[in-house]
Amino acid sequence: MIIQTGNRTDIPAFYADWFANRLREGFVLVRNPFDPVSVTKYILDPAVVDLIVFCSKNPEPMLQYMKLLEPYHQYWFVTITPYGNDIEPNVPPVPDVIRTFRTFSEIVGPDNMCWRYDPILIDENWPAERHIRTFSEMCERLDGSTHTVVISFIDLYEKVKRNYPEAKSVPLSTQMILTEAFVRIAERHHMTVKPCGESRQLEAVGADCSGCMTQKTFETAIGQNLILPPNPHNRRECACYINGDIGAYNTCGHFCRYCYANADRNAVIRAMRNHDPESPLLTGHIRAEDVIHEAKQVSWIDPQMRIEQLLR
Repeated sequence: MIIQTGNRTDIPAFYADWFANRLREGFVLVRNPFDPVSVTKYILDPAVVDLIVFCSKNPEPMLQYMKLLEPYHQYWFVTITPYGNDIEPNVPPVPDVIRTFRTFSEIVGPDNMCWRYDPILIDENWPAERHIRTFSEMCERLDGSTHTVVISFIDLYEKVKRNYPEAKSVPLSTQMILTEAFVRIAERHHMTVKPCGESRQLEAVGADCSGCMTQKTFETAIGQNLILPPNPHNRRECACYINGDIGAYNTCGHFCRYCYANADRNAVIRAMRNHDPESPLLTGHIRAEDVIHEAKQVSWIDPQMRIEQLLR
């Protein structure tokens, strides 16, 4: 199976010690965000965990634990955007994250790394022309460290509207202009532009709209074919395969104003204070009323491919 770590929070940035403890103990518990007494237990055994997917704005704290991760296939989505502390208060400076990105690429390889330039915001400080210049500069510095750059335009979820009321949707015409420019720039640096959850009309200007967390993405990272069960968690406009997330909402300390995973700052502060690196749960501890059930975990690697590889 595939373990996801980053659709609800940034585990590498804020909970690397906790995750290392989970790897050492060989399991993790995850509280259901919609049914708080329901807790799922995932075994962290490479025999059944085919891939661990990370999403982070600051993966640097995980570098010290790469030896622990050696038995596992990994795929890293690292977001590097150019906004200041007024929008992304606790995200490290761009040069630092780029340097860390390149270090990870040297360890796991460019096929296992993806740069995310998202969300794209358009306002008086960040007009399209500035995005194009900045994207070009970042492409040059990341050349050779990844083959993929994922882009998306800000989504005005209710949480986003509440925390970032001045944010505006990006018109499709502007999306087309930016995407076309990004595609041309990325090609010069050996990267494919993949929009995330956007209109397939962007294919007309050269973007790959097949999705960013797809079966093909994961098979390339693992180097083997997968037989994936049906994915029940997709958004209608999203082709990505999302399953087995071990994170928790309202736990990300970056406090980005456009974040869809944090309801409000005070909730995050309470959750982070309730974090215990020794607990099997990301935040809090098991309670008397909790019901723990074990996830059904099997390897999704195509067994026929494994047999063929053994016979070579």
